[in-house]
Amino acid sequence: MFGKRLCNFCCNAHHAVSFYTETGMTPVISGDMLRVDASGLWCERGGFYIDPWLPVPKALITHAHSDHARPGSEAYLCSSSCGPLLRERLGPNIAMETLRYGESQRIGEVSVSFHPAGHVLGSAQIRVEDKGERWVVSGDYKLDPDPTCTPFEPVPCHVFVTESTFGLPIYRWREQSEILVSIHDWWRLNRQRGRCSVIFAYPLGKAQRLLAGLETAFPVFCHGAVERINRVYRESGITLSETQNPLEAPRGYDWSQALVIAPPSAQGSPWMKRFGPYSTAFVSGWMRIRGTRRRRSIDRGFVLSDHADWPGLQRAIKETGAERILVTHGYRQPMVRWLREQGRQAAALETRFEGERDEVEDAEKAE
Repeated sequence: MFGKRLCNFCCNAHHAVSFYTETGMTPVISGDMLRVDASGLWCERGGFYIDPWLPVPKALITHAHSDHARPGSEAYLCSSSCGPLLRERLGPNIAMETLRYGESQRIGEVSVSFHPAGHVLGSAQIRVEDKGERWVVSGDYKLDPDPTCTPFEPVPCHVFVTESTFGLPIYRWREQSEILVSIHDWWRLNRQRGRCSVIFAYPLGKAQRLLAGLETAFPVFCHGAVERINRVYRESGITLSETQNPLEAPRGYDWSQALVIAPPSAQGSPWMKRFGPYSTAFVSGWMRIRGTRRRRSIDRGFVLSDHADWPGLQRAIKETGAERILVTHGYRQPMVRWLREQGRQAAALETRFEGERDEVEDAEKAE
């Protein structure tokens, strides 16, 4: 049994060490499969890092978002479907190997494998195993259906490293179909008023999820940063609505019927002036918080996230069977407290992952 083995491991190796500090942060425990150092989440037995935030000799990458996949490392390993995105983001000449989902590779003293996370195309949980002890690093994940990526797959383990971007009970997502209907209604109203509809969405994942779900009888344009990722998705076999770059539109084009998808960095930039009268919207899980739309100075907010909501996080953690839970970015402390109240061994893990924030995908400035 995973749980029994984990309890014996912890008690025998660390009997004299307080398992958790009063703040809920994990102490450095000798013998742990993974630990955080100055460069990231380090596996000494394998000689690699997972999603390091500084350049390292060997980096295993959960997905291609820029807070998890940073440039400068000597060698990268990711899922096969993440590979094209990683090259698009970090450059075509990076030293990279890939593994199919479920395929195992021996690295040093440990075996590693990649398993679907359901976050974006190619996103993976990384399982690290040695002598029957299993750790799973989730990266970012969601359990909601998404035609643009492989669905989340629970992986049994002793220790589960989970994100907690939306780790509060207030975060509960509605069905994607309901959100898409609301977006269609907003777009139709803008057409009737003679206004271009501009949606701000993260260029990798969120934009493609919209393009896979929206019915587009009217023209759809995408900012260049979005179009570059669209190309990778299409080449990977993902069906998206037909789009074009606004820079390719003829002079004097009537934008009043169009939908434009752009990164958050485009808001308020000179790039926006070409559209004439327009209405703006933002698609994000953060739109669940009252006041966020007002602070961003946008007209509409649509709650659609590529991260698990509160029930999704609880379900994913339960399905792993893990008795020890390490909580990374987001609402770490509330999640840790809740897990402890349920009798689980839980602690917060200090990392530099940012979750669903504008800065994550705004490396490309507005054109």
